[in-house]
Amino acid sequence: MSFLRSIWVMYWRQLLRFWRLKSRVLGSVITPVIWLVFFGMGWSSLFNSPMASRLFGGLDYITFLAPGILMMSVFTASFVSGVSVILDKERGFMKELLVAPASRAGSIVGRSLGDATTAIVQGLLILALSLPLASGIKLGGIPLAAVSAFLVGLTFSGVGIFLALRIRSMEGFQVIMNLIMLPLLFLSGAFFPIDGLPGWMKVLSLVNPMTYGVDLARWSLVGV
Repeated sequence: MSFLRSIWVMYWRQLLRFWRLKSRVLGSVITPVIWLVFFGMGWSSLFNSPMASRLFGGLDYITFLAPGILMMSVFTASFVSGVSVILDKERGFMKELLVAPASRAGSIVGRSLGDATTAIVQGLLILALSLPLASGIKLGGIPLAAVSAFLVGLTFSGVGIFLALRIRSMEGFQVIMNLIMLPLLFLSGAFFPIDGLPGWMKVLSLVNPMTYGVDLARWSLVGV
């Protein structure tokens, strides 16, 4: 099987696999919405003064938060895609794939592209659900935000797959995943500006690739 054919087959497999798991689709949407509604609206009551709004570029907090929740959804969904690799290893699919007449590199690329695609679909759905709450979102910025989300999804689906190929158990993958995901997420500027962080934390934020994905999405959607 050619390289491009391997990409297409694995890409389509990942899409079908995602849509067949209705609970996963539902959970991937509900969790970010809970963050946006309860976290966003809860903190909005504390940041409703003109002085506080200057911390968020003149925006109300929930409008500032919405692009961050979009990127959080994409980041989480893409990174967690490594779970499917662990399941494939446990069920013997990976062994079959290794002996199949298919390009291994193409299979990995196709899996990454498929997982990134499902992640961006989830993210855009979250963005659509946030529009009634975040009144300052610019619809014209959605295409650029989608590009940013896709790049983040492709990057971290690759990271998740790389780790999953080297970790034997689901438990081990989940531990490593949380150790990596939480710092990257909280140091990305998704929930608060990084300008006020202590020096060493700001340095970590600046070397965090998620920071630039969040910045591009926020700039394109709300202009800050």
